[in-house]
Amino acid sequence: MRSLVPHRRAAPAKRKLQKVPYVELYDGRLQGVVSSSSDPARVYVSFIEAGSGNYACSTNNNRPCGGGGFCGHIRALVENALAQYGADRVARYLGCADRNLASESDIARQLHGTKTAHDPGVVFARFLDYLRYIELPSGTEPLPEMAWFVTG
Repeated sequence: MRSLVPHRRAAPAKRKLQKVPYVELYDGRLQGVVSSSSDPARVYVSFIEAGSGNYACSTNNNRPCGGGGFCGHIRALVENALAQYGADRVARYLGCADRNLASESDIARQLHGTKTAHDPGVVFARFLDYLRYIELPSGTEPLPEMAWFVTG
């Protein structure tokens, strides 16, 4: 018999919030915001589509990333998703056949998508929307919408 009570997930591992302040599994994609290593005022919006493995990376003002293939921004996004959600959940979500993944390189080897065009504004707007929760007065009640922000 199946239970309607949700299973408790293990606490996520520590993430590098300075490098990847936002990562989520949403709308058939692993997506998020990655800080630039060369310019503190710039961020990159990156994603990988579940199933196809297609990916994209560009700045928040729609300038393309200079890295080729799975650039450093996408690798950082995957690394932090693995810490946040666990390898099995990320692999299952992306549709990887092998679920015994330990690193972003393992996922990159399994996904054979191509670079695709995208609108970074959608992901960036979700990130900005979640940032408004940080300004709320603190309390003891959980905010389910902030589950992605837990760092362990």
